[in-house]
Amino acid sequence: MYNLLFLWKNKTKKGVMMKENKVSKLFERFLAQDTIFKDKRALQVQYTPENIPHRDEQIEQIAKIMAPCLRMEKPSNLFLYGKTGTGKTLAVTHTTNNIAKIAKKREIPLAVLYLNCKLKKIADTEYRIIAQITRELGREIPPTGLPTDEVYRVFFNLLEERKQLLILVLDEIDQLVKKIGDEILYNLTRINTELKNSQVSIIGISNDLSFTNNLDPRVKSSLSEEEIVFPPYNALQLQDILKERIGLAFIEGVLEEGVVEKCAAYAAREHGDARRALELMRVAGEIAQREEEKKIRIFHIDKAEEKIEKEKMLDIILYQPKQFQAALYSIITLHQNKRSDKLISTGEIYELYKNICGKINLRMLTQRRVSDIIQELDMLGIINAQVISKGRYGRTREISLSLQDNLIPKVIEILKKDLDI
Repeated sequence: MYNLLFLWKNKTKKGVMMKENKVSKLFERFLAQDTIFKDKRALQVQYTPENIPHRDEQIEQIAKIMAPCLRMEKPSNLFLYGKTGTGKTLAVTHTTNNIAKIAKKREIPLAVLYLNCKLKKIADTEYRIIAQITRELGREIPPTGLPTDEVYRVFFNLLEERKQLLILVLDEIDQLVKKIGDEILYNLTRINTELKNSQVSIIGISNDLSFTNNLDPRVKSSLSEEEIVFPPYNALQLQDILKERIGLAFIEGVLEEGVVEKCAAYAAREHGDARRALELMRVAGEIAQREEEKKIRIFHIDKAEEKIEKEKMLDIILYQPKQFQAALYSIITLHQNKRSDKLISTGEIYELYKNICGKINLRMLTQRRVSDIIQELDMLGIINAQVISKGRYGRTREISLSLQDNLIPKVIEILKKDLDI
């Protein structure tokens, strides 16, 4: 018995060592391989290049509107609109970086603060976003525990102490309003009437062109914003953007002829999304590197497109229980049939969910349990569920779909197949 145990342990140990050796050899081969990348960061979203092709007009407009801040005069609040990947954030970052450099050189008391309002635990309550702004300015605030009025007071006093002009960039500002309402925008703009030593100017960035149409009139009035619309890039413009970044990202001569054109064509199909084009090129490069190719070829772009399209979200949905899928199918159906300005209520979802359960002979859950599923969908980022008070009639959630438009048909296909609808 002892000998058998010894042999088994010895065999297991050898098996582990062989696996480790195999992995080590893989890493050694990777390190010995010539890389096709020079600086992969040039293809990432966070990268801000010195030159931004085809956005000179918009950058000049932003610069002219923001220029008064260098004389410590509050510039107009500014709103930028355009679809994903049209250069809004890039143009603002480029312009405000230059403003900050000049301000530092000339010792102008000016600060630029950027916040992405889509991030959870930063912009999902009024408390959290004001606390985050205050932290970014150098004053610590606990994650919870203080009254919201107290957080505003700390923020207000800190601005007065610093005696500076604050440019507050709120990216995906429409998501902020969806989550917590437009009162925060009113408070941030009205704060200037009380400040004596400082001023706050807001730059809002949104993918939703109709965003301000749904704001409370007094909020819209207090913003008194200027607007710049960013049009989508066409295929030729995307080629220019890719060529600029490729020179920074890859060593010379690694791209097969036609790769840039194919990549640009794919991204132009996705409403001229430069982010999509850059991501495709990066993933294609990674696939070529993994396959130990010395060149990025057209089929690598095809593989990258397929890889990106097979979103992780689809896998999440695919492996969920049927009850979860039935609730999601109800939401998507209501989303497709609703008026553009109307959000979906929990009650509407439950009524359709019951109908679907009856048709496919699925055990029906209680409304409370379906409400829990809706909360799980919200946490996964598949939907956005906003709690609305109905006064004496209680509270309900109003739901909107967070899935990308190009994913919805694939999600419907998965749900129909799994639910046998």
